[in-house]
Amino acid sequence: MEQIPHHGELLRALAEEAAQYSYVPYSGRSQGVILLLSDGSYVRGCRVENASFQLSIGALDNAWSTAFAIGRRDICAVAASEPWSLADRAFLTAMPAFAWTLPSDHVATLTGEIPEPTKAMQPLLDSGIQEVGHGASLARNVASRAWVPESDFPVGSVVQTVSGLCIPGVNVEHPDWHRVLCAERNALSTLVAYGFDSAKDIFVSCLKEPGGTPCGACRQVVMELAPDATVWLDRVSQPPMDMQASVLLPGSFSGRGLHRFDL
Repeated sequence: MEQIPHHGELLRALAEEAAQYSYVPYSGRSQGVILLLSDGSYVRGCRVENASFQLSIGALDNAWSTAFAIGRRDICAVAASEPWSLADRAFLTAMPAFAWTLPSDHVATLTGEIPEPTKAMQPLLDSGIQEVGHGASLARNVASRAWVPESDFPVGSVVQTVSGLCIPGVNVEHPDWHRVLCAERNALSTLVAYGFDSAKDIFVSCLKEPGGTPCGACRQVVMELAPDATVWLDRVSQPPMDMQASVLLPGSFSGRGLHRFDL
């Protein structure tokens, strides 16, 4: 085994801290990941489960999509709270633009020397939302950060919490399509990973299809993580279209009977 780079153990400790934010009412298996950026700041992610089990979001996917949503691709290391699964190893090694080295069961690096972790990035937009047109415009602007080499179909989302925090999300693609996250799920999983308060509004903008609506996977996740939110769909030249989350997926599966662990 290669030597673990300096600061590797500190990164693992931060990943274990990130795991504490996991939403795992079905398995109870918390998981955390830290992405270390070139300036020493870091992005965190945690496991976010769903009543539709296959829609659960792993900690690595969560952190990775959060970094892209805030426009940070200068990633130099990744650390996990538990040994890399075969699936996560495959996620890392399948990225064509990143030549990962795995010096330990918990750490992956792109360089031999990595900076000391300094502070957690706050994945928030500087601007608050004063009116719904502004929220749609922010989602439209955020969409420029999408990573869509497969589809060339950028989507942006902004989740506004009850306290007024604004969390960006974009769709982030991967060669393994099972690991692709849409913009809405990106933003909501970031909300969970950082322990922000409940979602009040979800703004969504499809740049190449102004009449677009959330996909079925996003509707299911919205219903579990933000059932009381209002979803605003950008219509560009017209006022945003609004609907309650419950309208997006009538008769949705709550999964309450599957809960095995208290949150």
